[in-house]
Amino acid sequence: MLSLLIQKELKNILLSPKFAATFLVCSVLILISVYIGINEYNNAVVQYNVNQEIARQDIMQATSWGRVRNILHREPNPMQIFVSGLHFDVGRLSTVSDFDDIKLVRSPYSDETLFAIFRVIDFSFIVQIVLSLFAILFTYDAINGERENGTLKLAFSNSVSRAKYLIAKFTGIWLGLIVPLLIPILIGLLLLMVFKVPMATGDWSSIISFIGLSILYITLFIGIGILVSAITRNSSLSFLLLLVIWIGGVFIVPRLGVMAAGQLIPVESVAQLEAKQEAFRKARWDQYSTELTQVWQSREQEMEGMSDAERQEYRDNKEWNWLEEDDVSRKQVQSDIIGNNRRLLEEAQNKKRVQERLAFNIARISPVSSYQLAAMKLAGTDIDLKIRYEETMRAYKDEFTDYIVKKQDVEGGHGGFSINIDSETGVQIDFGRNDQTLDTSEMPQYSAPTIKSANAFASSIPDFGLLTIFIILAFGGSFLSFLRYDMR
Repeated sequence: MLSLLIQKELKNILLSPKFAATFLVCSVLILISVYIGINEYNNAVVQYNVNQEIARQDIMQATSWGRVRNILHREPNPMQIFVSGLHFDVGRLSTVSDFDDIKLVRSPYSDETLFAIFRVIDFSFIVQIVLSLFAILFTYDAINGERENGTLKLAFSNSVSRAKYLIAKFTGIWLGLIVPLLIPILIGLLLLMVFKVPMATGDWSSIISFIGLSILYITLFIGIGILVSAITRNSSLSFLLLLVIWIGGVFIVPRLGVMAAGQLIPVESVAQLEAKQEAFRKARWDQYSTELTQVWQSREQEMEGMSDAERQEYRDNKEWNWLEEDDVSRKQVQSDIIGNNRRLLEEAQNKKRVQERLAFNIARISPVSSYQLAAMKLAGTDIDLKIRYEETMRAYKDEFTDYIVKKQDVEGGHGGFSINIDSETGVQIDFGRNDQTLDTSEMPQYSAPTIKSANAFASSIPDFGLLTIFIILAFGGSFLSFLRYDMR
């Protein structure tokens, strides 16, 4: 009897006009999103390689170690094809220099503001918005619709228990919705191979986990639809309630969580943080300028009572030591500024993490938030994307700066210039070594941060667990409600 009920439910779904329409829409959307995502990824790879080559050429063309600069770029991630997350919002590059701290700038949305208005439709968006709505469309009348048509009493005229009937109802709807959707999903994965997208073993593991997460998410909305259908008498009422639940869960609750966390745990804005950093930078350079003036005054006092010739000889003997002392002082100022910037940034990030945890915990009242957060973690496009890159870039900057300083000490070329005045040749300005190329073979190379698929999955386990708990509660509530359901 159970198999007959499942077959009946499957036939009702597969032969209904709305199934053909929804399956066609979902298939087209999934395939288009994957195709556009692949093109966007390939374009990002080309741009990344070009920018890397330009940065390398700039380094090779430098004639002095003091003028060597590097530009680090964020590496494209193939998982952005399915879950764009914050990929388009985070900056793509940062300059490595002694004077400025690491900061990712020029996000894709900042360069192409049109796409920032309408955003990107990726696979996670289709599951989160479209498929959840279609799940409601197929389940809002799962129980009360049968009662209105009179088929519910007819089904129970046979020897079938309510539990068995509910299991058959869920199984039939689940198979009718999930299994057909695997077809466009598999075609989308095949497109990755056709377009030769470089997918590592960990990427495939993340994709499988993401598909499993999406199935859990759709299953939950199937359960919510059956639950509401089992506690209402009219299908029109259940559809209205489900629509309210869907709007609240998808659009309202996640935003309320962010707003509430922002009020409970205020965090300084980027503008306020940069204002503090700029104020310290200006004050530190002013202090350095005052100290340098005092140092040169004391040096002048050392030469009091000397003749012009003695002064010139004294300067010639002391000039190099003075320049080295001034350079050490200048580097100390730069180090103090960078250290202060990092300290302020770390304090702001710690407060922001507390605020984010609170916001996410409140938003997880809605299963939509759990799905979105877990999907971004699996794809590596989560909220920590910017922090991961900037931390690794800061570590590289320290290594890169140490390398440049050592090269300057060994080979010279501090990037300065000298002015020579001669009665015969006039004024000559020497900007450094213009006829030599630098040996950069031992220069440290930047490695982009990587996330192991096992670690990404482990961090998303709480959201998997929440979705599972929501599913159990939905079907437990459906079962209890259906046990008391009046079939008349």
